[in-house]
Amino acid sequence: MATLLRFAPSPTGALHLGGLRTALYNYLYAKKTGGKWILRIEDTDRARAVPGAVEGIQNALQWAGLDYDHGPAKPGPHGPYFQSERLDLYHSYANKLLDSGHAYRCFCSADKLAATRERLARTGSNSTYDKSCLHLTEEEAARKVGAGEKFIVRLNDGKLPVRPAGYDLVFKNLKDAHASLPTDPVLLKSDSFPTYHLASVVDDYEMGITHVVRGEEWLPSLPLHLDLYACLNLPMPQFAHLPILLNPDGTKMSKRKGDVHVLDYQKRGWEPSVILNWLALAGWGVQEASSSSSSKQAPDSTTLMSMEEMIQNFDFSVLTHRRSVLDPAKLEFLNKHHLMRLMVTPEGLRKLAKRTHSYVNVAYPLSPYSELQYLEKVIFALQGRTAKLSDVPTLGSFFFIEPDYTSQEAQKMRQFFSGESYAAVVESLAARLGASGVAWETPALSEVLHDENAKSALKQKEYMTILRHALTGMKTGPSVADILYVLGPARSIARLQASRP
Repeated sequence: MATLLRFAPSPTGALHLGGLRTALYNYLYAKKTGGKWILRIEDTDRARAVPGAVEGIQNALQWAGLDYDHGPAKPGPHGPYFQSERLDLYHSYANKLLDSGHAYRCFCSADKLAATRERLARTGSNSTYDKSCLHLTEEEAARKVGAGEKFIVRLNDGKLPVRPAGYDLVFKNLKDAHASLPTDPVLLKSDSFPTYHLASVVDDYEMGITHVVRGEEWLPSLPLHLDLYACLNLPMPQFAHLPILLNPDGTKMSKRKGDVHVLDYQKRGWEPSVILNWLALAGWGVQEASSSSSSKQAPDSTTLMSMEEMIQNFDFSVLTHRRSVLDPAKLEFLNKHHLMRLMVTPEGLRKLAKRTHSYVNVAYPLSPYSELQYLEKVIFALQGRTAKLSDVPTLGSFFFIEPDYTSQEAQKMRQFFSGESYAAVVESLAARLGASGVAWETPALSEVLHDENAKSALKQKEYMTILRHALTGMKTGPSVADILYVLGPARSIARLQASRP
């Protein structure tokens, strides 16, 4: 049987990092096993639906390079892919449960249900419902339906078939957790829309899903889902629940709290492949012995991996069941080293230059220094300093516009040097660079700087700080030789001359 997985978000907001990791793990396992994965939109909670959310989810997946095989805008054999278009299917399964006695109609009003919960709580009961509608005869229930009374459909948890204990590919053998479930859980709401529990079980069976990979927040509901499979006499898929991702402060990551939306990371210039790398390694960090003498080794939490490497190395057995903190410092490390890896080939450097071009044009629309060949030099000079391409206009502003010697940073640098020593340094170097015979390459420029520094009698740090001020107006940046190389002879000499006190 071919492997088939599904990513099934609700359109209640923008796709967040936890959702993207779930989509990624579905993608990785599908690719590793030669199977497919689908995008299913679970839009049965109409009150929380957000206009444009589906398009936002699709755009985020497209940006990340996670192309689903079938789903919205990609017709396939498992459609329709919106749960709101599958209501008849859920009603037919609800009727099967009603006919078998595994479910019943409940006509209690919202006020009566609230009063019942309060009454039961006062008595110290763990029950959330008194099952009063379970005892209605078929005739009584039929009369109420015929009279147009609204009802919900509940599972009869007092009539559950025997089934195997729960097992999860991440959490392994699971303890019985029925005590955490509400009494006789609701399967069909009064608006005729199903709850997540009924809809997901029905869809996973009808679509032929072999592996359900979803967030840990659904683990408490797994006993209910297994009960539904048993009540309907349906084969069960395999389950893998992914540990919750935490913010750096240890709080639960939520689409309504913090900066966790995928497209926010796109706007700030993070590499999509690195975001996936970062998410893949979140919780992918334990080693477990297999049945043989060999063992499966999880990659280190800062391992730089291509998509092909992630697919090859992915295994549920090396996922930790502990909650994982998404460390921004690791993202910065991975992104920086990913950029550095791309820079070593002409093709990779040109690709980065093309993508940097838009950031530079937005920041400095009047700058004439944005041609691709020049940007390649800038990017290479800033390597190791640039965490993401959108940083280039800020970290290397002096490559695109003239230095601002009136800035607080520049003025603070300048106060440590006398006008005489400052003038001597810049005038001597300008004259040397203006002479014929100077090769304009970083190694040759480094030698020139070394010679000029020796003639000045200044300590190297003092000498270089004067030049850094003259050329950039900033105290940090690439080496002075690299700055000279990128600026070129004319601009370098002009800046040295313009900075003289």
